Amino acid sequence: MGQGEPARIRLWETGGRWFAHVLDVEAFIEVTGTSRERCLLELRAVTGDDVDLVIEVIPTVVGVAEAADIMGWDKRRVITYLDRGSFPEPLTTLASGRIWLRDDVEGYAERWRATHPAPSARPGSRTGTASRA
Repeated sequence: MGQGEPARIRLWETGGRWFAHVLDVEAFIEVTGTSRERCLLELRAVTGDDVDLVIEVIPTVVGVAEAADIMGWDKRRVITYLDRGSFPEPLTTLASGRIWLRDDVEGYAERWRATHPAPSARPGSRTGTASRA
């Protein structure tokens, strides 16, 4: 980042916090905030308002275990639905396994829950009650 050049920034969220790292500078410059907006405010406090920022937002990715958590399933069920073509295609496959964009899995979970109500929410459901003969 030279005089008059925009500052390149990498921005990501992890563990409920947002982080921004300034690239292409000799010093290590990283700020954090409890929200994306707070993180950007902290970043502006460091860079000043007169610097143009080029921000690369790194999307949050999840593996099979996190996808299962989001769905409320176990990992085997995620793989079963994936093998059947009923689960979003992974972004890629790494040596450690398949990964998805978190937003894709959360969107799928919302659509799934809208079309597959929990057993206790189904009309005529008798979960938790003994059958009378």
